[in-house]
Amino acid sequence: MDKKNLALSVIERLKNEYPDADCTLDYDEAWKLLVSVRLAAQCTDARVNVVVEKLYEKYPDVNALASCEPEDIEEIVRPCGLGKSKARDISACMRVLRDKYGGRVPGNFEELLALPGVGRKSANLIMGDVFGKPAIVTDTHCIRLTNRIGLVEGTKDPKKVEMALWKIIPPEEGNAFCHRLVLHGREVCTARTHPHCDLCCLSDICKKVI
Repeated sequence: MDKKNLALSVIERLKNEYPDADCTLDYDEAWKLLVSVRLAAQCTDARVNVVVEKLYEKYPDVNALASCEPEDIEEIVRPCGLGKSKARDISACMRVLRDKYGGRVPGNFEELLALPGVGRKSANLIMGDVFGKPAIVTDTHCIRLTNRIGLVEGTKDPKKVEMALWKIIPPEEGNAFCHRLVLHGREVCTARTHPHCDLCCLSDICKKVI
């Protein structure tokens, strides 16, 4: 089976396994997803969802966050780890949104990439979840699983994985596919324990590069 056909088979099986896959970061406005995805670096989505509640109680909108100092944010976001750098990036990002975009999140990939603290993973997440555009989010689950399955080979570099997946994943499937990889990576194809291949819906087609 070539990689394109393998990808289609994996997509369909994961759709059946996780029909309602979605982003596990809580947000109701685009700027909040920007904040949460920055906090999620080396932190669980569950912890981020708790921390941002306190953050938004004190700073309920873009202008409020843009007007405060990074040190004020740092005290709140510290439980997510890397508090100083995350607070600095969030503050700078919100100021750009306020000053350049009137408080709105741009819907252009390159403009998103130019925001402080926003990399390809974050920009793709915004493009897919907020704007409904084709997107491939190469987080740790995506990188691990696509290498194990055999969709990509021998690279852990997020951009290289993303570029390889664009060649074999239908554009309209990319965003949901990556969300399903997160769920599968947490529940079955785990990182910290031996993967549960006996429970895996992909077991017979997976290359099992473990």
